[in-house]
Amino acid sequence: GRGRALDNVFVERLWRTVKYEDIYLRGYETPAELEAGLHRYFRFYNEQRPHSALDRRTPAEVHWTSQPDP
Repeated sequence: GRGRALDNVFVERLWRTVKYEDIYLRGYETPAELEAGLHRYFRFYNEQRPHSALDRRTPAEVHWTSQPDP
């Protein structure tokens, strides 16, 4: 629909990153390999990979440092 490309810009960028940093490099041969690989990659993406938009911090760092103290 109208404006859809702008609504999905962040998701489209994420999948581009996933494809070029993982899927194309590993060439998974089965759906099970792909599923396991995506699980591993998203864990890396969120917990270890620095993001320039987050001042070189990981999404996990940003999430946990922004949580209020209990």
